[in-house]
Amino acid sequence: MASSNPAFNNSPAFSDRPNTAGKFPITPAPSAEGMTAEQLTELYSRPSATPVETDRMTYEDTMVKVVVSFAILLVGAAVGWIFPVLAIPAAIVGFVLALVNIFKKKPSPALVLSYAAVEGIFVGGITSFFESQFPGIALQAVIGTFVVVGVTLALFASGKIRASKRATKIFLIAMVGYLVFSVVNVILIATGVNSDAFGLRGSVHVFGIPLGVILGVLVIIMAAYSLVLDFDSIQKGVQRGAPRIYGWTGAFGIMVTVVWLYLEILRLLAIMRR
Repeated sequence: MASSNPAFNNSPAFSDRPNTAGKFPITPAPSAEGMTAEQLTELYSRPSATPVETDRMTYEDTMVKVVVSFAILLVGAAVGWIFPVLAIPAAIVGFVLALVNIFKKKPSPALVLSYAAVEGIFVGGITSFFESQFPGIALQAVIGTFVVVGVTLALFASGKIRASKRATKIFLIAMVGYLVFSVVNVILIATGVNSDAFGLRGSVHVFGIPLGVILGVLVIIMAAYSLVLDFDSIQKGVQRGAPRIYGWTGAFGIMVTVVWLYLEILRLLAIMRR
């Protein structure tokens, strides 16, 4: 099942394409030929090697990489909060680093952490701007993000929610539609056709409710399902015995989705606070 996150789709550890979906080769065990009885006894009495010892991807190791990545992102966010003028340059650099990480077959910890730092500056700068307009909105957005991520992770871990082919197809169609809408909305704002700060999100109302509120709720649900797909991809990577280095791809993918979720919650709250 394809993930919505390009970070996973372009990685041989997580892709479902026929030429990449096979398990990674396992280093063969040493041959017993020529060994003495004592050597064989010692060999078979040894404890089995752990995934870390065999340099294989594990949930625990991937979680450590996720925590490290978000710690770097938070440091960058603090810088962006203090110097919000850096938000736009950071967004450009972050976009370039995201593309590099997405299309790089083998993940680079340095590139993933660099993306985390730069994206943090962007998020911190944007948050600082919204906080100046709507005091208290930053804390609300952070709490909202924690709640959505926590609930989604708990439901996935308990097996109560799983990715399905039908739901993923609907999700991908919705993503394309949302992307087209976002591009059109940006063009309308940039050309002055729509003078509202949020474009169609703020100027169009459905039964008295701003379109941005309705869209915001739907997109947050989409982001939550994207997290489910991310968790599913990481699970596949572990089951396939992917090399440990691909835990950084998992961390990068989770980070991209969570940042998207946070920004959508921030925008939804801003529209509601207006």
